Amino acid sequence: MKHQKPWQNLRLRLVAWYSLLTGLSMLISDGFMYLEFRQTLLDQIDNALEVTAIQALKNLDDEVDALMFDPRQDGPVLTSLLNTAGVEIYLLGQDGSVKEHFGDSLTLPTQQGLQPGFESLITENERWRIYTQEILPRDDRPGGWLKVARSLQPVDITLQNLLNQHLLKLPLLLSMVGLGGIFLANRALKPIDQVTRMAEQVRVSGDLTQRIHYQGTTDDELERLATMFDEMLDSLQATFEYEKRFTADASHELRTPLTALKGRLHVVLNQPRTADVYEETLRAIEQEVDRLIRLSSDLLLLSQLEQRHQDMHLEPIDLSDLLAAIAEQIQPLADLQQLQLSTHIAPDLKIHGSPDHLIRLFLNLLDNAVKHTLALGQVSLTADVQGHCIQVRVSDTGIGISPDHLPHLFERFYRVEKSRSRTIGGTGLGLAIAQEIVHRHHGTISVQSQPGRGTTFTVTFQQYSHR
Repeated sequence: MKHQKPWQNLRLRLVAWYSLLTGLSMLISDGFMYLEFRQTLLDQIDNALEVTAIQALKNLDDEVDALMFDPRQDGPVLTSLLNTAGVEIYLLGQDGSVKEHFGDSLTLPTQQGLQPGFESLITENERWRIYTQEILPRDDRPGGWLKVARSLQPVDITLQNLLNQHLLKLPLLLSMVGLGGIFLANRALKPIDQVTRMAEQVRVSGDLTQRIHYQGTTDDELERLATMFDEMLDSLQATFEYEKRFTADASHELRTPLTALKGRLHVVLNQPRTADVYEETLRAIEQEVDRLIRLSSDLLLLSQLEQRHQDMHLEPIDLSDLLAAIAEQIQPLADLQQLQLSTHIAPDLKIHGSPDHLIRLFLNLLDNAVKHTLALGQVSLTADVQGHCIQVRVSDTGIGISPDHLPHLFERFYRVEKSRSRTIGGTGLGLAIAQEIVHRHHGTISVQSQPGRGTTFTVTFQQYSHR
């Protein structure tokens, strides 16, 4: 068996795909959750900064002409804001210079071109979130700017912890997916393993009697594969047994005339004979040679007919004229056997067919009917339209066929009476050839018979349409 590389193993490829898809799904899902959570934290900080700015603006001293906090309440109030919200507050003039500030963790850079809104500031040690709000002039108090800043270090720590948790969770979950994938792949691919082992056993041993007999819980694709493999083995076994019987039968049929030829030649060559004996022997040898020729011709024709990949050339045929001509050919043989041959052929019966093969078909059926009907009996040929089909029936009042023989009648080399068949010159292939000819014309052939009362062969074709 061909050695497989690890990545060529279907199980490993399935598990790898499962793990890859799971990992990608987790990265996308966790990344989305991470961004959503990060944005939520920033929104909460921005809201807190806005609230702090509103409270700080309420502490401006409106009774002086300078921008400053009210000294009577800025201490306890702003200190409370610093402790509660963890923020730093800066009061700036219109030129950006710092007038007052609460908190000493952040040193603001020189302010130029101040703009209201939110911004992020990165210092040497940490990140800050800053909210800037313009202070409009009021009475004698000049305008300026208020900045409220809050460190993002707690947020960064929280986000980093969340990221670490997701990164630690990923290999653990992928390991679980891999183990589960191997378990599921083993169960799912079990029928394929059975098919592979069975195919290897059949290849090594040549025993076609082995079967998988896989029984799944559902009618899935793998169960159908195992069932189809068993059915294929059934078909192969039947075909090989059929070919084995055919080879044995053909060998026996060929050996019989060859043995007869060998025996007669040995007798006449053993000692001198009269001219009459030599002539009689040569005529007997000629009969055996003729039989060998018929047998080999029938075998060749049957082999050609069974090669279904080779299309038979079919053409429009007037079956009525063809059957009438065949009946005329068989009439002398019927007269010789003192039989009454009757025909009932409807006119203008059209089919697609091969004239040579159809002549062989109906000559064979009529010849069998004549040979197996006693003197003063009757043979009839009937052809008519039945629905959309054309039926041709060949009937006789001959000896008939036992029901036990009917299922095997179209098998190769099958004879109802083997000794009598050889006496009248049959090869045992006529009906097998007839069946193949009918099948190649997309038709059907059937037989009905009663011992002592006669036999009827019915051939059905599709009617040819000009449209």
